[in-house]
Amino acid sequence: MLGAKRESGERPPHQGRQVRIGTAIGDIIQRDILFAEKHMGENPPFQFERNDRGEPMFEEFAKKNAVIEHDGKQFAIYGTCDGIMRYVSEDGEVLRVGLEVKSKQTTYAATSGYSMRNGAKEDHVKQCVCYSIMYDVDYYVILYVNGSRKAWEMTPEEFEKNPDIAVFGLHITDEMRDEVLDHFASIVAAAEAGKPPKLDIGKWTFNDFKRRIATTLTDEEVAEIERKVSAIQRSGLPDWKKRNAAGVLAEIMELRKGGAA
Repeated sequence: MLGAKRESGERPPHQGRQVRIGTAIGDIIQRDILFAEKHMGENPPFQFERNDRGEPMFEEFAKKNAVIEHDGKQFAIYGTCDGIMRYVSEDGEVLRVGLEVKSKQTTYAATSGYSMRNGAKEDHVKQCVCYSIMYDVDYYVILYVNGSRKAWEMTPEEFEKNPDIAVFGLHITDEMRDEVLDHFASIVAAAEAGKPPKLDIGKWTFNDFKRRIATTLTDEEVAEIERKVSAIQRSGLPDWKKRNAAGVLAEIMELRKGGAA
Protein backbone atom coordinates (compact mmCIF):
# COMPACT_ATOMS: atom_id res chain seq x y z
CA MET A 1 0.00 0.00 0.00
CA LEU A 2 3.00 2.30 0.35
CA GLY A 3 2.89 4.96 -2.35
CA ALA A 4 -0.70 4.18 -3.34
CA LYS A 5 -2.83 7.17 -4.31
CA ARG A 6 -6.21 7.86 -2.78
CA GLU A 7 -9.09 6.81 -4.99
CA SER A 8 -11.62 9.48 -5.90
CA GLY A 9 -14.88 7.63 -6.29
CA GLU A 10 -18.10 9.44 -7.13
CA ARG A 11 -20.28 10.35 -4.18
CA PRO A 12 -24.06 10.28 -4.76
CA PRO A 13 -25.64 13.73 -4.29
CA HIS A 14 -27.62 12.62 -1.22
CA GLN A 15 -24.40 11.66 0.55
CA GLY A 16 -22.87 15.05 -0.18
CA ARG A 17 -25.95 16.76 1.23
CA GLN A 18 -25.84 14.57 4.32
CA VAL A 19 -22.18 15.46 4.95
CA ARG A 20 -22.90 19.19 4.57
CA ILE A 21 -25.90 18.97 6.91
CA GLY A 22 -23.70 17.24 9.49
CA THR A 23 -21.16 20.05 9.19
CA ALA A 24 -23.92 22.64 9.57
CA ILE A 25 -25.12 20.94 12.77
CA GLY A 26 -21.66 21.35 14.27
CA ASP A 27 -21.65 25.00 13.19
CA ILE A 28 -24.96 25.56 15.01
CA ILE A 29 -23.61 24.18 18.29
CA GLN A 30 -20.46 26.30 18.05
CA ARG A 31 -22.56 29.39 17.34
CA ASP A 32 -24.84 28.61 20.32
CA ILE A 33 -21.84 28.47 22.64
CA LEU A 34 -20.57 31.79 21.29
CA PHE A 35 -24.04 33.32 21.82
CA ALA A 36 -24.07 31.96 25.39
CA GLU A 37 -20.72 33.66 26.03
CA LYS A 38 -22.18 36.95 24.89
CA HIS A 39 -25.59 36.82 26.55
CA MET A 40 -25.11 34.86 29.81
CA GLY A 41 -23.14 37.55 31.60
CA GLU A 42 -19.47 37.86 32.39
CA ASN A 43 -18.92 34.28 33.56
CA PRO A 44 -20.84 31.68 31.52
CA PRO A 45 -20.15 28.07 32.62
CA PHE A 46 -18.63 27.22 29.25
CA GLN A 47 -16.76 29.45 26.84
CA PHE A 48 -14.32 28.76 24.02
CA GLU A 49 -10.63 29.10 24.70
CA ARG A 50 -8.94 31.65 22.44
CA ASN A 51 -5.79 31.26 20.36
CA ASP A 52 -2.97 33.81 20.20
CA ARG A 53 -5.02 35.94 17.77
CA GLY A 54 -8.07 35.98 20.03
CA GLU A 55 -10.03 33.57 17.80
CA PRO A 56 -12.17 30.80 19.34
CA MET A 57 -10.40 27.45 19.46
CA PHE A 58 -12.28 25.39 16.90
CA GLU A 59 -12.06 24.34 13.24
CA GLU A 60 -9.50 26.34 11.22
CA PHE A 61 -8.62 28.44 14.27
CA ALA A 62 -7.39 25.32 16.08
CA LYS A 63 -5.80 23.26 13.30
CA LYS A 64 -2.73 21.47 14.58
CA ASN A 65 -0.04 19.02 13.55
CA ALA A 66 1.42 17.15 16.53
CA VAL A 67 4.58 15.10 15.94
CA ILE A 68 4.69 12.17 18.37
CA GLU A 69 7.55 9.94 19.50
CA HIS A 70 6.24 6.70 21.00
CA ASP A 71 7.69 3.24 21.43
CA GLY A 72 10.64 4.13 19.24
CA LYS A 73 8.46 5.31 16.34
CA GLN A 74 7.69 8.79 15.06
CA PHE A 75 4.38 9.82 13.50
CA ALA A 76 2.11 12.86 13.26
CA ILE A 77 -1.46 13.43 14.39
CA TYR A 78 -3.05 16.13 12.25
CA GLY A 79 -6.49 17.64 12.38
CA THR A 80 -8.78 20.15 13.99
CA CYS A 81 -11.30 19.89 16.80
CA ASP A 82 -14.88 21.08 17.22
CA GLY A 83 -13.82 23.09 20.22
CA ILE A 84 -11.59 23.55 23.24
CA MET A 85 -13.64 25.13 26.01
CA ARG A 86 -13.07 26.43 29.50
CA TYR A 87 -15.49 25.30 32.18
CA VAL A 88 -15.77 27.22 35.44
CA SER A 89 -17.06 25.12 38.33
CA GLU A 90 -19.18 26.47 41.16
CA ASP A 91 -16.11 26.80 43.38
CA GLY A 92 -14.25 28.74 40.69
CA GLU A 93 -12.00 25.96 39.36
CA VAL A 94 -11.24 26.31 35.64
CA LEU A 95 -11.07 23.11 33.57
CA ARG A 96 -10.14 22.85 29.90
CA VAL A 97 -12.70 20.64 28.15
CA GLY A 98 -12.75 19.42 24.55
CA LEU A 99 -15.93 19.33 22.46
CA GLU A 100 -16.75 16.85 19.71
CA VAL A 101 -20.08 17.16 17.87
CA LYS A 102 -21.49 14.19 15.95
CA SER A 103 -24.64 14.31 13.83
CA LYS A 104 -27.31 11.65 13.51
CA GLN A 105 -29.71 11.90 10.58
CA THR A 106 -31.13 8.49 9.73
CA THR A 107 -33.83 8.10 12.40
CA TYR A 108 -35.19 10.05 15.37
CA ALA A 109 -34.54 7.00 17.57
CA ALA A 110 -30.76 7.22 17.02
CA THR A 111 -30.33 9.45 20.09
CA SER A 112 -32.83 7.64 22.30
CA GLY A 113 -31.72 6.23 25.62
CA TYR A 114 -32.04 2.71 24.25
CA SER A 115 -30.00 3.38 21.11
CA MET A 116 -27.26 5.10 23.09
CA ARG A 117 -27.34 2.73 26.06
CA ASN A 118 -23.78 1.57 25.41
CA GLY A 119 -22.36 5.09 25.45
CA ALA A 120 -20.35 6.94 22.83
CA LYS A 121 -19.01 4.98 19.86
CA GLU A 122 -15.55 3.54 20.39
CA ASP A 123 -14.17 5.30 17.29
CA HIS A 124 -15.48 8.63 18.55
CA VAL A 125 -13.88 8.08 21.96
CA LYS A 126 -10.53 7.28 20.32
CA GLN A 127 -10.83 10.41 18.19
CA CYS A 128 -11.23 12.44 21.37
CA VAL A 129 -8.23 10.67 22.89
CA CYS A 130 -6.18 11.82 19.89
CA TYR A 131 -7.40 15.38 20.39
CA SER A 132 -6.56 15.15 24.09
CA ILE A 133 -2.95 14.48 23.08
CA MET A 134 -2.90 17.27 20.51
CA TYR A 135 -4.50 19.92 22.72
CA ASP A 136 -3.41 18.73 26.17
CA VAL A 137 -6.88 18.25 27.67
CA ASP A 138 -8.04 15.57 30.10
CA TYR A 139 -11.79 16.03 29.74
CA TYR A 140 -14.00 15.75 26.68
CA VAL A 141 -17.68 16.12 25.83
CA ILE A 142 -19.13 14.13 22.93
CA LEU A 143 -22.43 15.65 21.82
CA TYR A 144 -24.66 13.70 19.44
CA VAL A 145 -27.22 15.92 17.67
CA ASN A 146 -30.07 14.33 15.73
CA GLY A 147 -31.31 16.04 12.58
CA SER A 148 -34.32 13.71 12.41
CA ARG A 149 -37.46 14.27 14.49
CA LYS A 150 -40.40 12.11 15.45
CA ALA A 151 -42.71 15.12 15.16
CA TRP A 152 -42.76 18.88 15.46
CA GLU A 153 -45.17 18.72 18.39
CA MET A 154 -44.22 16.25 21.14
CA THR A 155 -45.35 15.77 24.72
CA PRO A 156 -42.63 16.00 27.39
CA GLU A 157 -42.88 12.22 27.74
CA GLU A 158 -42.36 11.69 24.00
CA PHE A 159 -39.38 14.04 23.96
CA GLU A 160 -37.84 12.34 26.99
CA LYS A 161 -38.06 9.02 25.16
CA ASN A 162 -36.73 10.44 21.87
CA PRO A 163 -34.54 13.48 22.60
CA ASP A 164 -32.69 15.17 19.77
CA ILE A 165 -29.37 15.15 21.65
CA ALA A 166 -27.30 12.71 23.69
CA VAL A 167 -24.24 13.79 25.65
CA PHE A 168 -21.32 11.83 27.08
CA GLY A 169 -18.47 13.07 29.22
CA LEU A 170 -15.00 11.53 29.09
CA HIS A 171 -12.13 11.64 31.54
CA ILE A 172 -9.17 10.69 29.38
CA THR A 173 -6.39 8.86 31.19
CA ASP A 174 -2.77 8.19 30.27
CA GLU A 175 -3.71 4.53 29.82
CA MET A 176 -6.25 5.51 27.14
CA ARG A 177 -3.63 7.66 25.41
CA ASP A 178 -1.04 4.88 25.51
CA GLU A 179 -3.49 2.44 23.95
CA VAL A 180 -4.05 4.73 20.97
CA LEU A 181 -0.37 5.60 20.60
CA ASP A 182 0.60 1.91 20.80
CA HIS A 183 -1.78 1.28 17.90
CA PHE A 184 -0.27 4.06 15.78
CA ALA A 185 3.26 2.91 16.56
CA SER A 186 2.33 -0.65 15.54
CA ILE A 187 1.04 0.68 12.20
CA VAL A 188 4.36 2.42 11.55
CA ALA A 189 6.24 -0.75 12.49
CA ALA A 190 4.04 -2.85 10.19
CA ALA A 191 4.57 -0.41 7.32
CA GLU A 192 8.32 -0.51 7.82
CA ALA A 193 8.21 -4.30 7.81
CA GLY A 194 5.93 -4.43 4.76
CA LYS A 195 3.24 -6.33 6.69
CA PRO A 196 -0.19 -4.71 6.23
CA PRO A 197 -2.81 -5.40 8.94
CA LYS A 198 -5.83 -7.57 8.22
CA LEU A 199 -8.72 -5.83 6.49
CA ASP A 200 -11.40 -4.59 8.90
CA ILE A 201 -14.64 -4.83 6.93
CA GLY A 202 -16.34 -2.64 9.53
CA LYS A 203 -14.24 0.31 8.34
CA TRP A 204 -14.66 -0.29 4.61
CA THR A 205 -17.20 2.45 3.85
CA PHE A 206 -14.80 5.39 4.21
CA ASN A 207 -11.71 3.58 2.94
CA ASP A 208 -9.96 5.59 0.21
CA PHE A 209 -7.95 2.65 -1.17
CA LYS A 210 -10.67 0.11 -1.91
CA ARG A 211 -9.59 -0.99 -5.38
CA ARG A 212 -5.94 -1.32 -4.40
CA ILE A 213 -6.82 -3.36 -1.32
CA ALA A 214 -9.35 -5.59 -3.09
CA THR A 215 -7.00 -6.43 -5.94
CA THR A 216 -4.04 -7.22 -3.68
CA LEU A 217 -5.86 -9.53 -1.27
CA THR A 218 -4.70 -13.13 -1.42
CA ASP A 219 -7.17 -15.97 -2.01
CA GLU A 220 -6.66 -17.00 1.63
CA GLU A 221 -7.50 -13.49 2.83
CA VAL A 222 -10.64 -13.41 0.67
CA ALA A 223 -11.69 -16.79 2.06
CA GLU A 224 -11.22 -15.47 5.59
CA ILE A 225 -13.42 -12.46 4.81
CA GLU A 226 -16.07 -14.78 3.34
CA ARG A 227 -16.06 -16.85 6.55
CA LYS A 228 -16.35 -13.71 8.64
CA VAL A 229 -19.30 -12.41 6.61
CA SER A 230 -20.98 -15.82 6.77
CA ALA A 231 -20.61 -15.81 10.57
CA ILE A 232 -22.15 -12.33 10.73
CA GLN A 233 -25.15 -13.49 8.69
CA ARG A 234 -25.77 -16.31 11.21
CA SER A 235 -25.31 -14.07 14.24
CA GLY A 236 -27.83 -12.10 16.23
CA LEU A 237 -26.49 -8.77 14.98
CA PRO A 238 -28.95 -6.19 13.59
CA ASP A 239 -30.06 -6.63 9.97
CA TRP A 240 -28.30 -3.43 8.88
CA LYS A 241 -24.95 -4.81 10.04
CA LYS A 242 -25.60 -8.02 8.15
CA ARG A 243 -26.47 -6.05 5.01
CA ASN A 244 -23.36 -3.92 5.36
CA ALA A 245 -21.10 -6.96 5.72
CA ALA A 246 -22.64 -8.65 2.69
CA GLY A 247 -22.32 -5.42 0.71
CA VAL A 248 -18.62 -5.10 1.56
CA LEU A 249 -17.92 -8.64 0.36
CA ALA A 250 -19.90 -8.05 -2.84
CA GLU A 251 -17.97 -4.84 -3.56
CA ILE A 252 -14.62 -6.55 -2.92
CA MET A 253 -15.48 -9.36 -5.32
CA GLU A 254 -16.65 -6.87 -7.97
CA LEU A 255 -13.44 -4.84 -7.66
CA ARG A 256 -11.36 -8.00 -7.95
CA LYS A 257 -13.09 -8.88 -11.20
CA GLY A 258 -12.23 -5.45 -12.59
CA GLY A 259 -8.56 -5.78 -11.70
CA ALA A 260 -6.14 -3.04 -10.72
CA ALA A 261 -6.85 0.55 -11.80
